[in-house]
Amino acid sequence: MSERMSNAPVYYALAQVHFNPVAAMAKYVDQIQDRLRKEGYPLFEPQQVTQLVIPGPGQIPQTEPQIQHTTSWLITGNDRKAGFILSPSTMTYHTTHYETHKEFIPELLRGLHAVHEAVDLDHVSRLGLRYLDAVLPSTDETVEHYLDKGLHGVHFGAVRRYVLTESIFETVTQPLVTKGTLVTRIHRMSAPLGFPPDMTPNGLVVNPDFDIKTACEHAVIDTDHYAQGKMPIDLERIEEQLLSLHATIKSAFNTITTDHARDIWTGESR
Repeated sequence: MSERMSNAPVYYALAQVHFNPVAAMAKYVDQIQDRLRKEGYPLFEPQQVTQLVIPGPGQIPQTEPQIQHTTSWLITGNDRKAGFILSPSTMTYHTTHYETHKEFIPELLRGLHAVHEAVDLDHVSRLGLRYLDAVLPSTDETVEHYLDKGLHGVHFGAVRRYVLTESIFETVTQPLVTKGTLVTRIHRMSAPLGFPPDMTPNGLVVNPDFDIKTACEHAVIDTDHYAQGKMPIDLERIEEQLLSLHATIKSAFNTITTDHARDIWTGESR
């Protein structure tokens, strides 16, 4: 996915950095927003998220559910094709109009630089990239034409409603953290094209090419690659780490998909 595909299947992508928590982030939001406003992201929207907190192993059980309210801030471009989500411990760059990683990764670094400039971060604790690719066969094709034969699933004469294939790998990354985790999920279904519950494009418009509201046979390739560990605030080396994560995602994508699929998406078969 490093080169621009004329019929690219990516319909949502995000890049995320976790850093040391800044409890007073609300104090610095205006400065961060103003910096990003000047760099092409003028829309601003605070967003309150409500979460149910369940005690983990070893914690004292609570008699009543604990409700936690957190605030994040959406900082988005005028066309709502891309933008940032800022929280007290994360910065996410996301887009519904993905081009290539050469434009995508530098935007996350732009956001991280704005945060660091305002709050003087101590370190980064996690870096991740996640992509959703839509497999939308034409009328004379099936999903099988696009996915490696190992991902075709079980057939036994019954109507298949939904299939999920998930694989988790330990990967080698560089230069700041040497081990990463790659999660690949293949969702197959007959339904409108949608988003996983934990990955919704808040504040963005859906790319018209993928705004499919009627049920259709399709698959979604969901690829998530991340690395965890204490990393210094060194934008050049953080970029290298992200490029390393991306290289593995590209390799996985080429393994998951067929030559036919990539020919269609690059326009060589049309």
